[in-house]
Amino acid sequence: MDVLPSLSAEACYRAVTARDARFDGRFHTCVKTTGIYCRPVCPARTPLFANVEFVASAAEAEALGYRPCLRCRPETAPDYSAWRGEVSTGGAWRGTANTVSRALQMIDEGALDEDGLERLADRLGVGERHLRRLFRAHLGASPVAVAQTRRVRLAKALLHQTRLPMAEVALASGFGSVRRFNETFQALYGRPPSALRRGAGEDAGVGVELSLSWRPPYELEALMAALADRGDRVEGGVWSRALDTTIDGTSGRVEVQAGSGNTLQVRVEAERLEALPRVLARVRRVFDLGHDPEALMRDLGGDPMLGPRAMARPGLRLPGVWVLDDGAMAPADRWPDPDSEALAEGWRPWRAYAAQYLKMDEERPDAKRA
Repeated sequence: MDVLPSLSAEACYRAVTARDARFDGRFHTCVKTTGIYCRPVCPARTPLFANVEFVASAAEAEALGYRPCLRCRPETAPDYSAWRGEVSTGGAWRGTANTVSRALQMIDEGALDEDGLERLADRLGVGERHLRRLFRAHLGASPVAVAQTRRVRLAKALLHQTRLPMAEVALASGFGSVRRFNETFQALYGRPPSALRRGAGEDAGVGVELSLSWRPPYELEALMAALADRGDRVEGGVWSRALDTTIDGTSGRVEVQAGSGNTLQVRVEAERLEALPRVLARVRRVFDLGHDPEALMRDLGGDPMLGPRAMARPGLRLPGVWVLDDGAMAPADRWPDPDSEALAEGWRPWRAYAAQYLKMDEERPDAKRA
């Protein structure tokens, strides 16, 4: 499987031993002796190397029969976007990885909640069977299994962080019915969802409040400034946007600000809770929560022009668009100047980051052109 080209099993184990937060969300550790899968930062005692296997996604771990750890809670890990970082440069980004990335964006926004796999494949311009093969190769699980895992992750977060009634949790996380919601949790955790509600937060009143994790380093203040510069509403460290029924599937409002630890605090007031997965997926894109700093440094760190710049600002993030067209180019691969495409070719799939680093240098009063 080519999902972790730069991470051998030994490298993954070193990250687990060190509880290295830089790798949180990039892979999961499956413990053969317990049947549980964990995040690299799990505080539990590190298992023996002979007793673990490493997988690229939570969906793959669950497809192999492992259940989520109740201690490190894999659903709270930073999102890992296949838009960037899961394949090295050299051409692989041009084909299958980009197709899987676009599919994940659509699944995040509820594509398989609203339509079937055939419709998703049609939107991507590939056959249904081919799409399943791509998901197996890159994520170790089918598109349907990936969608199911993401529903469970959101539902688990809602159970822990809100006091929403069970029926509303099922609706907000994309399950078609409460019965299906209960059956899925019973099969995965061996207990009903209500048994996982211990320690849930206090009722926040109107709206749903959730924490979304980011992978350090992360320059949130710089990102907020970039969002304000482009015209987004940012006041007092809070980014906000009105939700539109035509665009978002619901009316309402979403607000984002710094949370505790490595998280953003997101508040969504939505008339239709079914739209929550779509809204959260768009928040993740706007705030670049799928970015992998380690992958960027792997690909650009040795570049004589961009390496020093990337090393100086490893927490730089790019403001994403709220709505992404089906056929859009991967966000990290945007390049603003068609006349200099040849110059930027060697920086793929990180051309948008390259442009941002170069732009920052140009804006410095004492900067000299590279």
